[in-house]
Amino acid sequence: MRRLILLQPFIEYGFLRRALVGCLALSVAAPPLGLFLMLRRMSLTADVLAHGILPGVAAGFLIAGLSLPAMAFGGLVAGLLVAIGAGALSRATGGREDASLAALYLVALAAGVAMVSMRGGAVELTTLLFGSVLGVDDGALLLMAGAATLTLAALALAWRPLVLECFDPGFAQAVGARGALWHLGFLGLVVLNLLAAFQALGTLMAVGLMMLPAIAARHWSRRLGGMAYASVGIAMAASLAGLLLSFHADVPAGPAVVLCAGLAWAVSVLAGPVDGLAARLLRRRHLAG
Repeated sequence: MRRLILLQPFIEYGFLRRALVGCLALSVAAPPLGLFLMLRRMSLTADVLAHGILPGVAAGFLIAGLSLPAMAFGGLVAGLLVAIGAGALSRATGGREDASLAALYLVALAAGVAMVSMRGGAVELTTLLFGSVLGVDDGALLLMAGAATLTLAALALAWRPLVLECFDPGFAQAVGARGALWHLGFLGLVVLNLLAAFQALGTLMAVGLMMLPAIAARHWSRRLGGMAYASVGIAMAASLAGLLLSFHADVPAGPAVVLCAGLAWAVSVLAGPVDGLAARLLRRRHLAG
């Protein structure tokens, strides 16, 4: 009976199967990127970039309607402009990069909402902001699968330089590791994955599947490789549970997936063996005894 409850919706409805395949593809690639963002103390950067793609998506919508290629191209250009522009502004003005990102994020979000409202209504705005499981068509699946494939290939090539830059940036600079170039390429991968996720999860929810599993994974392993595997597993479980919750409780798919990922994070904080609250409490009792 339990197996039937888990499998029946995906057996009966093709749109749920497409959504599950797409979310699983995102779950393989996005959480390891979130892990590097967390280690670099850039967790909020993903949220900024997720909002940064909105004006480009909105521009594609104004030009071609709900056309995935047009919205994807516009979102990619806008996201890269935000990522590059924040660093350029901070170097030109001497200010902090996080302040430039915050300013660009607010302007981008307001501009995107205004642009969508010019032509579309509440339905189109809600779809772009929160996603639609019904909108995951073959084109969206190709985008998700392509983004995941490219990300995994790039991470296989850049894993050691990214790890070195995270844990010892001074040594990376001393040996000429070209940290700025790796950093720019890494931000490009983040933008690409956020763009691939927006069709199913929306621009506001796309970052959830990237960051929450990564943040939860730090409570399950002390090794970077272990955290990467844990983050992918948590993201996959959250995708399956979120889509089932969306189907049975009639709630939007994007928020449902993110809520399940948030529940996994809460469980990890409470019961995770690495710096979890329960583990800390047991350790204190053991030392006190």
